[in-house]
Amino acid sequence: MNASTLSNNLVVKRIRHPLKARLLTVAKTEKITPYMQRITLTGDSLNDFVSSSFDDHVKLFFPTSDSEVPILPIISDDGPKMPEGSPPPITRDYTPRGFNTSRCELVLDFVLHENGFAANWAKNAKPGDKLGVAGPRGSFVIPHEFDHHILIGDETALPAISRRLEELPKNSSVKVIIEVVNDEAKLKLKENSNTEIVWVNSGISSLQELKANTTSPLYNRVKNMPLPSGELFVWVAAEYSVVKSIREYFVNILGINKERIRASSYWRK
Repeated sequence: MNASTLSNNLVVKRIRHPLKARLLTVAKTEKITPYMQRITLTGDSLNDFVSSSFDDHVKLFFPTSDSEVPILPIISDDGPKMPEGSPPPITRDYTPRGFNTSRCELVLDFVLHENGFAANWAKNAKPGDKLGVAGPRGSFVIPHEFDHHILIGDETALPAISRRLEELPKNSSVKVIIEVVNDEAKLKLKENSNTEIVWVNSGISSLQELKANTTSPLYNRVKNMPLPSGELFVWVAAEYSVVKSIREYFVNILGINKERIRASSYWRK
């Protein structure tokens, strides 16, 4: 599909949500692979939580060494502001893996990066611990009705990809390419007869190896992927330089219209 063949019936929508900061409690922790920790949070303030897209982001506010309870921003008409005199918060953005407003539960998956602050918190989290969550501010809603959905990412994209596969209709045509460190990092993903999942093992297990590596196994695999005909949407999330290369490949080499690609940098080397 080139730039001149866009369908007006397939419109990506941007939805804004009222911003709300919530103080939540860890209800359960589970190590779902050697490289990923699942945290289930609970709190009555989740009864109006809204996340309309699989790649939404919430901002997490972590406790500091001085307090077991994180300091949350005050939401006003002028936007979020930290209380006067409070220290700068430690924050990270994460994808809501799942949520249940009737049970007031929010599920987050943390990739256990080497020496990452959020990863270290998740590894040591226990029931009763507190975490601040604000957002999502908005959603980027991609219609289900595309002929084909292409999902590309590394381990940090697994929560979003997993959720997307669960939310798409059963007859959706989906091609997934995911880079992980090794077979132990793979998750069981929802599939149907029209789903193709390709796992790419990088073999890179440390930050030092990652910085020394000059090629991207994910990018190399994407270049060898034949594209299906018909209306398609490409979603990409991974390390900044990898995402940039993949987006440029689809737009500049294959001629995919920019409106049919969502490419997000989830982290940087």
